[in-house]
Amino acid sequence: MAKIQVERTETFTGHKDCVYTLAKGRRPGEFFSSGGDGMVVAWTEDQPDLGKLFAKMEQSVYAIRYLPEVQSLLVAQNYEGLFLIDLTTRDVKAQAPIKNSPVFDLLSDGSKIWVACGDGTLLLFEPEQLQPKGVMRYSEKSARCLAYHPLLQQVAVGYSDHLVRVFDAQSGKLLHTLQAHENSVFTLQYSPDSKWLYTAGRDARLKVWFTTDYQLAESVNAHLFAINSLQISPSGKYMATGSMDKSIKLWELEPLKLIKVIDRARHAGHGTSVNKVLWGNSDEVLISCSDDRTISQWSIQYPE
Repeated sequence: MAKIQVERTETFTGHKDCVYTLAKGRRPGEFFSSGGDGMVVAWTEDQPDLGKLFAKMEQSVYAIRYLPEVQSLLVAQNYEGLFLIDLTTRDVKAQAPIKNSPVFDLLSDGSKIWVACGDGTLLLFEPEQLQPKGVMRYSEKSARCLAYHPLLQQVAVGYSDHLVRVFDAQSGKLLHTLQAHENSVFTLQYSPDSKWLYTAGRDARLKVWFTTDYQLAESVNAHLFAINSLQISPSGKYMATGSMDKSIKLWELEPLKLIKVIDRARHAGHGTSVNKVLWGNSDEVLISCSDDRTISQWSIQYPE
């Protein structure tokens, strides 16, 4: 049986500290990165030597998000707040202070911005001028990750109190509380068809939940250490997970099956924690970033 072939095709360097986050840009092949050095850098997949400094923040950055509805990049500077930066002029169009907390994740549901904060709050803003639209607090532990599905009109939030809470995106009403993991929930995503919610975190387990009633469908020991990031491929057939154990794993979905391990020994992978994985515009391109201050691009060839 033919095997999946993986090759690291590009390495993007220039960050001076851990790279914590990645986000797609407005053009095919464009993406942004940021991390401990506060630099927000714009890259293109085929030009690793031509990264452009898009913005420089004074503090570290855990979360960035491209907002197509306003053609801007939303940047969360820890203990300072949100900055909405125009993609063309690079001017700060709006900002909102968040002085008492780091920001772990950002999400747009089309009409408002959701912000997951380290003090357990969820902050809501309108996207044009970042005017406040609400504050929600259901835990004293950090809100770590956000996922939205437009068909369900629901937002799932992973917390450091081990729970996942599911909210109605329009009203903000709490719909479900999942006893999800044995430790902090770091990452989660809905399947494109809205049938499943995938969650993972510090306990290194990957879990699958029915979205009809949010009952557990499957649980696997996926990595040796914490799973920092998971993302479903553009086709919806595959998933990538990145872990503190320095590896990236590729999974086939429905049924859930491990199909490839990308690590330092076999593929010259990252030397430290993999903090974020991001698919390109196809299932054949995957991007990852790490505490080792580098970003890698992977070419994936699947057997016919």
